[in-house]
Formats: sequence, structure tokens, C-alpha cells
Amino acid sequence: MTLLAVERIKLFSTRSPWWCMALALGLMVGFAGLVSASASNAGQVSVPVSQFGFTFALAVILVLATLSVTTEYRFNTIKTTFQAVPSRTSALLAKTTVVAFTAGVLGVIAAFGSLGVATLIQPDADLALNSEADWRQVAGTGLVTLFAAVVAVSVGILIRQTAGAVSILLAYSLVAENLVQLIPSVGADIHKWLPFNVANRFLTGNPDGAGDFQGPGSSTSTLPPWAALAYFAGFSVVMLVIAIVVAKKRDA
Repeated sequence: MTLLAVERIKLFSTRSPWWCMALALGLMVGFAGLVSASASNAGQVSVPVSQFGFTFALAVILVLATLSVTTEYRFNTIKTTFQAVPSRTSALLAKTTVVAFTAGVLGVIAAFGSLGVATLIQPDADLALNSEADWRQVAGTGLVTLFAAVVAVSVGILIRQTAGAVSILLAYSLVAENLVQLIPSVGADIHKWLPFNVANRFLTGNPDGAGDFQGPGSSTSTLPPWAALAYFAGFSVVMLVIAIVVAKKRDA
């Protein structure tokens, strides 16, 4: 508990996490308001449409999680942490837990905030959470941002430099995965198994056939939604294990 408290204090005693959280929340809720206000009638606004800004908010959350590690390497406070806590595994697990939990809560607040703004602007729209798919689309956002933060912390531990780690994460999640589809013959098959595409399957999958997805970021993965979440969670754990093993073998 002491390690968790220390990591919580370190995370929230600097300005960058607060700016990132405000920006992520503002982007997601702002896009919900923009899309809802620009709709010509209430029928054009649905639960998936209210989550239109998720991709942009996720990008900021990835930056937040990466900064939580790379700034420690930049200012050499990571050396103090490892001197105070002999077990690097415990220190890094505590940091990852705090950052992932923060990202998860932020994701839930942003998702429900977006739904609330859409409801205020289009009160006649069908924005009730009537199905498992609706709940997964909104409440499930917190689970995806939680595991995405674990991936970002892992990349931060491996790369250690803010510019490099942030560039790799954003380029991969926003661009590289989609470009894989352009590889002749095998691109589409590979894309089905790439982690952020699979994570989108959890949010946007629609196995009950209630209707076509109308929001952003539909997935090409063929996994059932909860299997997709398990796949993304497993990927994040593998990344964290690799990062901790590497961190234990090299100098701080």
C-alpha cells in the first residue's frame, strides 16, 4: 500500500497528468457535443455516435501513461525509486497499477460524460443503454483505457525517452495498424490480430445483431467481444513482463 501511495503522490504532484486528463476528457466530451449538435435530427445520434471522440482521448491517455515513466528517467528520479525499493518489480508494478487505474477511471468518466452531453443536446435521441453492446460501448471504455495504459507504461519502461516512446505509441496505434491492411495477400489477416484493432472489437463488436455500428473505429477482428478484451489484456501483461525483465537487467 505504501508503494501505491508513493506512486499516486508522484503522479498527481506534477502538472502533466492533470493537463493530459483534462485534454482527454475535453476531447471526448467535446466531440460528442460537436457531433450531436451538428446532427440534423435526433435519429442521427446514437450511443456509438456519442463515443466518437474515443480514439482521440485514447491517444492522450497513452501519452499520460508514457510520461509517468519517461519523466522519471528524464529527471533521474527513477534511480531514487530503485534505491528506496530494492525490488524493481514491486516498484514498477505499483506504478503501473496506479496509472492503469487512473486511466480506467478517466475512460469511464469520459465515456459517460460524452453520453450525458449528447443527451443534453439531443434529448429525443435513443441514447438509453438497453443492450449489452450499449453498456460495453460506454462502460467498457474504462477497461480498454486501463489495459492501454499498461501497454504505454511498458513501452515507456523499454524506451525510457519521452519523444521516442510517445512517437512509437501514437504512430503504431493511430497509423501503423491500419497500414498493415495494405500488405498484399496477408495484410487483412494480420490486421485482425493486432492489439488495438482487437481492443476496438470489444467496444464496437455487435454479436447480437442489433444494428450496424455507426460510430468510429469499427474493428476487423473476428473474436467475440469478451475474448477480444482478454486478448488485449493478455497482450498488455506480456508487454509489462517484458518491460520489467528488461528493467531488471539494465542500469537505471
